[in-house]
Amino acid sequence: MKPAIGIAVIVACVGCTDHDLSRPSPQYPPGLYRDVLIPGAYQRNLDILVVMDDSPTSTLEKQASVIASFPNFINVLSTIEGGLPNLHIGVVTTDMGTTPDSPRLPGPGIGSGPGACSGNGKGGNLRTSALVNGNFIIDQETTTGRLTNYSGTLQDAFASIASVGSDGCGFEQPLHAAKRALNANPMNAGFLRYDAYLALLFVTDEDDCSFWNPTLLSTDTSTLGPLQSFRCNRFGHTCSSGGQTSDQMNQVGAKSGCASNESSMYLSPVQSYVDFFKGLKPFDSSMVIVAGIAGPTTPYAVELRAPQDGSTAIPAVAHSCAYSVAGGLEVADPPLRLKQFVNAFPNRSTFSTICQEDQSGSLVQLAELLRTVLPSSCLPFHLADVDPNTPGVQPDCAVSFITNFGKANQTETILPECNGTHANQPCWWLEYDVGCTRLRVDGIVLPPDGQFYASCLAEGEL
Repeated sequence: MKPAIGIAVIVACVGCTDHDLSRPSPQYPPGLYRDVLIPGAYQRNLDILVVMDDSPTSTLEKQASVIASFPNFINVLSTIEGGLPNLHIGVVTTDMGTTPDSPRLPGPGIGSGPGACSGNGKGGNLRTSALVNGNFIIDQETTTGRLTNYSGTLQDAFASIASVGSDGCGFEQPLHAAKRALNANPMNAGFLRYDAYLALLFVTDEDDCSFWNPTLLSTDTSTLGPLQSFRCNRFGHTCSSGGQTSDQMNQVGAKSGCASNESSMYLSPVQSYVDFFKGLKPFDSSMVIVAGIAGPTTPYAVELRAPQDGSTAIPAVAHSCAYSVAGGLEVADPPLRLKQFVNAFPNRSTFSTICQEDQSGSLVQLAELLRTVLPSSCLPFHLADVDPNTPGVQPDCAVSFITNFGKANQTETILPECNGTHANQPCWWLEYDVGCTRLRVDGIVLPPDGQFYASCLAEGEL
C-alpha cells in the first residue's frame, strides 16, 4: 500500500453525464466506465453552531444536561472515517433583544433584570471564554497532529462557551439568532467555511419567536394582549381546529392541526429561514444538517395562568411536557415553528424532547446522522483489473481537474497517474484498504471553485 499522502477526494455522484471528460480514447466500450464527480477534497470540515436558550424559563439544568452529554457526541464523531472531523464549534443564544429580522429599528425595551429585552440583545455573536483563543472552538487535523485553540479538554472548552446563563430576553428568537450569526456577521468572521458541512443545533424549551415587525413588543395590550411571550403563540401559530384566527388562538381550550402562521403580521415566515440556511450551501443544500432539542408539538392547548407577579391569570400556551429534577419541575412548550423548520431538512435532521434529564441520546442521534452524512472517500464501485498478470489492481482511469465549471472561462487539465516517486505532480493515485479504494490527488491546493472528474473502468457496482 502506498503511503497516505496527498488530498483524499470525495465521490459526489456516480454515472454523471453532465460533462464529457477530455480523456484519451478508452480501451473498452464507454458503457463499462463509471464517471465520478468530485467537487472538493475529501470533506472532513464540519461547522457546528449551537443555539442555546438563555431565557429565565430555560434553567441552567437543561444547559447542564446538554453539556454533560457532549462527550458522547464527540465519541461518535470520532468513529467517522478518518477520525474526528475538522471542527469549528460556536455557541450563540436566543437573545436578540427587541431587534427584528428586517430593516426596521429595534422595538422598545421590555422590563429589567433577567428576561428583559433591549436593543440587539446578544446579537447572534459567538460566545467567548477564557479557555478559547477566539470566539469559536477550532479542533482540526494537520500533518503533524490536531490543531486546537483551547486550553484543557474539548469538553472543558465547550462547557465554557455553552454555559450561557438564564438572563436573556424572554422573547426567544433562535432562528433569527442563527441567521444573524452566519449572515456575514463581522464578529463571527472565520467560523463559517465555504466547503464545510454545517450542523445547526437548537436547544430551547419554548418556540421560536423571530419577528420581522417590532410592533409585536409594543405596549398596545388592547390589540396584542398582555406583554408576554404568549403573543408569539397567538400571532405566530395557527390551528385548523380552535385557532384559525388570532382571536381564536387567544381562547382557552385544546387546539389541533397547528402550525406556523406563515402570513403573520408580526413573525417572520419559517420558510424564509429554510431558504436562508440552504442558501449557505448553494451547490449542495444537503450539506446543512439541523437538530432540535425542544418540547413535543402536541398536546397543544391554551390555558389561563397567573403571571409571576401574582396578578390576574392571563392566556398562556399549556406546557406540552414536564419532568422532575432535584430542583423541582422542568417544563417545555410546543415548538411548532422550530419543528416545522427542522422538518424542512428531510434525511438531514433530528428532533428530540428536552423533557429528560439525560440528553446523551439526543446528541448521539445527531452524531449518528452526521456520521452517515459526512461522505466516505471510498469509490462506490469496484475497479476492473486490466492486467491480471501483474500483482495488484491495474486500473484504467482518467482524472481531470476543472476550475470555473460550467462558466465561459472553464478550464480543464488532464492529470497523469503518479509515478513511483510522485515526482510528476500534480497527479493522481489510488490507495487500497480492506473493502475500500480511495482516489487521491497530489500537488493541487483545491480552490473553492475547483472540481475533479474521474472516469474508471468498473468491474461492478458495490
